[in-house]
Amino acid sequence: MKTGENEGHEFVGLGYPRKLKLDYVDMYMIHMPLRLSPMMNGAPVPREHILPFDIHSVWEGMEECQNLGLAKAIGVSNFSCKKLEELLSNAKIPPAVNQVEMNPLWQQKELREFCKGHAIHVTAYSPLGANGTTWGDNRIFECDVLKKIAKAKGKTTAQVSLRWVYEQGVSLLVKSNNKERMKENLQIFDWSLTEKEALEISRLPQCKGFTFASIFGAHDVVLELDAGI
Repeated sequence: MKTGENEGHEFVGLGYPRKLKLDYVDMYMIHMPLRLSPMMNGAPVPREHILPFDIHSVWEGMEECQNLGLAKAIGVSNFSCKKLEELLSNAKIPPAVNQVEMNPLWQQKELREFCKGHAIHVTAYSPLGANGTTWGDNRIFECDVLKKIAKAKGKTTAQVSLRWVYEQGVSLLVKSNNKERMKENLQIFDWSLTEKEALEISRLPQCKGFTFASIFGAHDVVLELDAGI
Protein backbone atom coordinates (compact mmCIF):
# COMPACT_ATOMS: atom_id res chain seq x y z
CA MET A 1 0.00 0.00 0.00
CA LYS A 2 1.28 3.50 -0.87
CA THR A 3 0.63 6.83 0.79
CA GLY A 4 -0.85 9.46 -1.50
CA GLU A 5 1.06 12.55 -2.58
CA ASN A 6 -1.18 14.84 -0.51
CA GLU A 7 -0.53 13.16 2.83
CA GLY A 8 1.62 14.43 5.68
CA HIS A 9 2.66 12.98 9.02
CA GLU A 10 -0.77 13.52 10.57
CA PHE A 11 -2.35 11.23 7.93
CA VAL A 12 0.45 8.73 7.51
CA GLY A 13 0.38 7.65 11.16
CA LEU A 14 -2.01 5.44 13.05
CA GLY A 15 -5.22 6.19 11.22
CA TYR A 16 -4.40 5.31 7.63
CA PRO A 17 -3.89 1.51 7.74
CA ARG A 18 -6.93 1.25 9.99
CA LYS A 19 -9.02 3.12 7.42
CA LEU A 20 -8.69 -0.03 5.31
CA LYS A 21 -10.28 -2.04 8.14
CA LEU A 22 -7.23 -4.28 8.30
CA ASP A 23 -5.15 -5.28 11.30
CA TYR A 24 -1.98 -4.56 9.32
CA VAL A 25 -0.56 -4.12 5.83
CA ASP A 26 2.44 -6.07 4.54
CA MET A 27 4.16 -3.07 2.93
CA TYR A 28 3.48 0.62 3.50
CA MET A 29 5.23 2.95 1.04
CA ILE A 30 5.74 6.64 0.31
CA HIS A 31 4.61 6.94 -3.31
CA MET A 32 7.04 9.75 -4.18
CA PRO A 33 9.02 12.50 -2.41
CA LEU A 34 6.43 15.12 -3.29
CA ARG A 35 3.47 16.54 -1.38
CA LEU A 36 0.43 17.99 -3.12
CA SER A 37 -2.45 20.04 -1.82
CA PRO A 38 -5.69 18.16 -1.06
CA MET A 39 -7.31 20.85 -3.22
CA MET A 40 -5.52 19.51 -6.28
CA ASN A 41 -7.89 18.38 -9.01
CA GLY A 42 -6.24 16.82 -12.03
CA ALA A 43 -2.88 17.40 -13.70
CA PRO A 44 -0.75 19.31 -14.42
CA VAL A 45 -0.70 20.85 -10.96
CA PRO A 46 -0.50 24.60 -10.25
CA ARG A 47 2.73 25.49 -8.40
CA GLU A 48 0.81 26.69 -5.34
CA HIS A 49 -0.61 23.18 -4.90
CA ILE A 50 2.87 21.72 -4.41
CA LEU A 51 3.51 21.87 -0.66
CA PRO A 52 6.68 21.51 1.45
CA PHE A 53 7.46 17.83 2.00
CA ASP A 54 8.91 17.04 5.44
CA ILE A 55 10.53 13.72 4.69
CA HIS A 56 11.69 13.12 8.27
CA SER A 57 8.30 13.82 9.83
CA VAL A 58 6.51 11.59 7.32
CA TRP A 59 9.03 8.79 7.84
CA GLU A 60 8.60 9.01 11.61
CA GLY A 61 4.90 8.35 11.03
CA MET A 62 5.79 5.35 8.86
CA GLU A 63 8.15 4.01 11.53
CA GLU A 64 5.42 4.43 14.12
CA CYS A 65 3.13 2.24 12.01
CA GLN A 66 5.75 -0.51 11.81
CA ASN A 67 6.59 -0.32 15.52
CA LEU A 68 2.91 -0.72 16.38
CA GLY A 69 2.50 -3.68 14.04
CA LEU A 70 0.25 -1.83 11.59
CA ALA A 71 2.79 -2.42 8.82
CA LYS A 72 5.13 -5.39 8.53
CA ALA A 73 7.55 -3.34 6.45
CA ILE A 74 7.89 0.25 5.23
CA GLY A 75 9.43 1.53 2.02
CA VAL A 76 9.59 4.24 -0.60
CA SER A 77 9.03 4.71 -4.32
CA ASN A 78 10.64 7.04 -6.86
CA PHE A 79 13.44 7.99 -4.44
CA SER A 80 16.81 9.02 -5.88
CA CYS A 81 20.16 8.41 -4.15
CA LYS A 82 20.00 11.99 -2.85
CA LYS A 83 16.52 11.57 -1.40
CA LEU A 84 17.47 8.23 0.16
CA GLU A 85 20.52 9.82 1.78
CA GLU A 86 18.30 12.55 3.20
CA LEU A 87 15.86 10.00 4.60
CA LEU A 88 18.57 7.72 6.01
CA SER A 89 20.28 10.59 7.81
CA ASN A 90 17.49 10.60 10.39
CA ALA A 91 15.75 7.24 9.99
CA LYS A 92 15.61 4.74 12.83
CA ILE A 93 14.22 2.09 10.47
CA PRO A 94 15.66 2.13 6.94
CA PRO A 95 13.27 1.58 4.02
CA ALA A 96 12.94 -2.07 3.09
CA VAL A 97 12.16 -1.29 -0.55
CA ASN A 98 12.63 1.42 -3.17
CA GLN A 99 10.18 0.96 -6.05
CA VAL A 100 11.44 2.69 -9.21
CA GLU A 101 11.19 2.62 -12.97
CA MET A 102 13.67 0.07 -14.31
CA ASN A 103 14.12 -1.88 -17.53
CA PRO A 104 16.95 -2.61 -19.99
CA LEU A 105 16.65 0.91 -21.40
CA TRP A 106 16.70 2.57 -17.95
CA GLN A 107 18.92 0.35 -15.84
CA GLN A 108 19.36 2.49 -12.71
CA LYS A 109 22.90 1.21 -12.11
CA GLU A 110 23.98 3.93 -9.65
CA LEU A 111 20.73 3.75 -7.70
CA ARG A 112 20.86 -0.05 -7.51
CA GLU A 113 24.41 0.08 -6.16
CA PHE A 114 23.38 2.64 -3.56
CA CYS A 115 20.40 0.54 -2.48
CA LYS A 116 22.52 -2.60 -2.32
CA GLY A 117 25.01 -0.82 -0.08
CA HIS A 118 22.23 0.14 2.31
CA ALA A 119 20.32 -3.18 2.22
CA ILE A 120 17.35 -1.62 0.42
CA HIS A 121 15.63 -3.99 -2.00
CA VAL A 122 14.77 -2.58 -5.43
CA THR A 123 11.45 -3.28 -7.12
CA ALA A 124 11.02 -2.41 -10.80
CA TYR A 125 7.88 -0.86 -12.19
CA SER A 126 7.48 -0.37 -15.96
CA PRO A 127 9.89 -3.26 -16.70
CA LEU A 128 8.46 -3.34 -20.23
CA GLY A 129 8.42 0.42 -20.78
CA ALA A 130 4.83 1.19 -19.68
CA ASN A 131 3.51 1.55 -23.22
CA GLY A 132 0.01 3.04 -23.07
CA THR A 133 0.68 5.31 -20.09
CA THR A 134 1.23 9.06 -20.27
CA TRP A 135 4.99 8.57 -19.94
CA GLY A 136 5.56 5.13 -21.46
CA ASP A 137 6.53 4.04 -24.95
CA ASN A 138 7.23 0.98 -27.09
CA ARG A 139 11.03 1.24 -27.14
CA ILE A 140 11.56 -2.07 -25.35
CA PHE A 141 9.72 -3.96 -28.07
CA GLU A 142 11.47 -2.02 -30.83
CA CYS A 143 14.98 -2.56 -29.44
CA ASP A 144 17.04 -4.52 -32.00
CA VAL A 145 19.37 -6.01 -29.37
CA LEU A 146 16.50 -7.36 -27.28
CA LYS A 147 14.70 -8.66 -30.37
CA LYS A 148 17.86 -10.42 -31.57
CA ILE A 149 18.40 -12.12 -28.21
CA ALA A 150 14.74 -13.12 -28.04
CA LYS A 151 14.87 -14.70 -31.50
CA ALA A 152 18.05 -16.62 -30.69
CA LYS A 153 16.57 -18.03 -27.48
CA GLY A 154 13.07 -18.72 -28.77
CA LYS A 155 11.62 -16.24 -26.31
CA THR A 156 9.65 -13.03 -26.63
CA THR A 157 11.21 -9.60 -26.31
CA ALA A 158 9.13 -9.06 -23.18
CA GLN A 159 10.50 -12.25 -21.61
CA VAL A 160 14.09 -11.19 -22.33
CA SER A 161 13.47 -7.81 -20.72
CA LEU A 162 11.83 -9.33 -17.64
CA ARG A 163 14.54 -11.97 -17.31
CA TRP A 164 17.25 -9.31 -17.44
CA VAL A 165 15.58 -7.33 -14.63
CA TYR A 166 15.17 -10.51 -12.58
CA GLU A 167 18.85 -11.40 -13.01
CA GLN A 168 19.81 -8.06 -11.45
CA GLY A 169 18.30 -9.25 -8.17
CA VAL A 170 15.33 -6.94 -8.61
CA SER A 171 11.68 -7.92 -8.17
CA LEU A 172 9.19 -7.05 -10.89
CA LEU A 173 5.83 -5.34 -11.12
CA VAL A 174 4.21 -6.44 -14.37
CA LYS A 175 0.70 -5.45 -15.40
CA SER A 176 -1.48 -7.16 -17.99
CA ASN A 177 -5.16 -7.91 -18.49
CA ASN A 178 -4.35 -10.57 -21.09
CA LYS A 179 -4.33 -14.10 -19.67
CA GLU A 180 -1.83 -15.40 -22.24
CA ARG A 181 0.57 -12.56 -21.56
CA MET A 182 0.28 -13.22 -17.85
CA LYS A 183 1.35 -16.82 -18.46
CA GLU A 184 4.14 -15.63 -20.75
CA ASN A 185 5.43 -13.24 -18.11
CA LEU A 186 5.79 -16.11 -15.65
CA GLN A 187 7.86 -18.21 -18.05
CA ILE A 188 11.18 -16.51 -17.27
CA PHE A 189 12.50 -18.63 -14.41
CA ASP A 190 13.76 -21.81 -16.10
CA TRP A 191 16.37 -20.25 -18.40
CA SER A 192 19.00 -17.53 -18.22
CA LEU A 193 20.85 -15.01 -20.33
CA THR A 194 24.40 -15.80 -21.39
CA GLU A 195 27.25 -13.60 -20.21
CA LYS A 196 27.54 -12.18 -23.74
CA GLU A 197 23.81 -11.40 -23.91
CA ALA A 198 23.87 -9.72 -20.51
CA LEU A 199 26.86 -7.63 -21.60
CA GLU A 200 25.05 -6.55 -24.78
CA ILE A 201 22.06 -5.43 -22.73
CA SER A 202 24.26 -3.58 -20.23
CA ARG A 203 25.62 -1.45 -23.10
CA LEU A 204 22.23 -0.29 -24.39
CA PRO A 205 21.70 3.50 -24.60
CA GLN A 206 19.79 4.75 -21.56
CA CYS A 207 16.71 6.96 -21.46
CA LYS A 208 14.16 7.15 -18.63
CA GLY A 209 10.49 7.13 -19.46
CA PHE A 210 8.77 8.47 -16.34
CA THR A 211 9.23 12.09 -15.28
CA PHE A 212 7.44 13.95 -12.52
CA ALA A 213 7.14 16.94 -14.86
CA SER A 214 5.14 14.91 -17.38
CA ILE A 215 2.40 14.58 -14.77
CA PHE A 216 2.72 17.48 -12.36
CA GLY A 217 4.14 20.21 -14.60
CA ALA A 218 7.59 21.73 -15.09
CA HIS A 219 7.83 23.47 -11.71
CA ASP A 220 11.15 24.08 -9.94
CA VAL A 221 10.70 21.46 -7.21
CA VAL A 222 9.40 18.93 -9.76
CA LEU A 223 12.32 19.44 -12.14
CA GLU A 224 14.71 19.04 -9.20
CA LEU A 225 13.20 15.62 -8.49
CA ASP A 226 13.46 14.63 -12.16
CA ALA A 227 17.14 15.58 -12.20
CA GLY A 228 17.81 13.07 -9.45
CA ILE A 229 16.06 9.97 -10.75
